[in-house]
Amino acid sequence: MKREEFEHVLRAAAAIVDDELVVIGSQSVLGQFPDAPDTLLKSAEVDVFPRNHLDRADEIDGNLGDGSRFHETYDYYAHAVGPETPKAPAGWEDRLVPIDLPALNSKHGQVRAWCMEIHDLVLAKLAAGRPHDFEFVEEAIRVGLVDREQLKLGVKLMPLSHRAVTQERLAGALTRAA
Repeated sequence: MKREEFEHVLRAAAAIVDDELVVIGSQSVLGQFPDAPDTLLKSAEVDVFPRNHLDRADEIDGNLGDGSRFHETYDYYAHAVGPETPKAPAGWEDRLVPIDLPALNSKHGQVRAWCMEIHDLVLAKLAAGRPHDFEFVEEAIRVGLVDREQLKLGVKLMPLSHRAVTQERLAGALTRAA
């Protein structure tokens, strides 16, 4: 997914829920790194939730989700999630990276989206532990988007239930990405 496609999803989602958005998952890298390498942009979905009106998340899935007309038209889509979805370091919400975009509708002016910070994203992906998550993590390390020491420190902020496995997976990812 390219940055302009990412922005399109965010503008469309914001128009539906009339709210700021929080973006988690791999495409949130585009908030901090608009020109991220294509190797990190393989997903066709943007994991997103309304920042202040969580009860409206289903409207995003219904209008922009997998199999929707939006998805069929553009070959990318939004996936509504919630703030409980990522198993991320404590305080991740305080480190979100804001981006402002022009709204689809000029009367709304701007769309504000908050994207997961890259170190929090990488650690959350390690906690999730799916094969495509490991590929993303190792590539983010290889291309230098993350600081190895900051990742090691971030493990200490992981939920206790995911700390040991995240630390073990990080050690493996750092070795493989070297």
